[in-house]
Amino acid sequence: MNTDPIADYLTRIRNAIRAKHRVVEIPASNIKKEITKVLFDKGFIQNYKFDETGPQGSIKIALKYNPVTKQPAIVDLQRVSRPGLRQYKGSTDLPRVLNGLGVAIVSTSKGVMTDKEARTLNVGGEVLCYVY
Repeated sequence: MNTDPIADYLTRIRNAIRAKHRVVEIPASNIKKEITKVLFDKGFIQNYKFDETGPQGSIKIALKYNPVTKQPAIVDLQRVSRPGLRQYKGSTDLPRVLNGLGVAIVSTSKGVMTDKEARTLNVGGEVLCYVY
């Protein structure tokens, strides 16, 4: 039984990057789909595909690497808010990851977005994770 599906999602991506895999397959949920879209929009992953077969479906993520140095686009993923200790921040208190080089993914009342988008829309929410 998995009590924190977002932490499982991040761990699967982290493990696939460390093993130099090109594609990782993850069980789907709506919040994971939204996080995947944000990662794609910000250029951290190469591509994604939602597979709706089966009762739950899955997400196939093509990881992005530098073609010359073979370094991954994602250096680290950190879970911030967790089931035992939720982290909610207002629009003025949203964190800046690596002084703006990374992104914090935030679940707001207007959907899942980055910290920068949430600041411009003046909405706060639950800080899900940091990506850089």
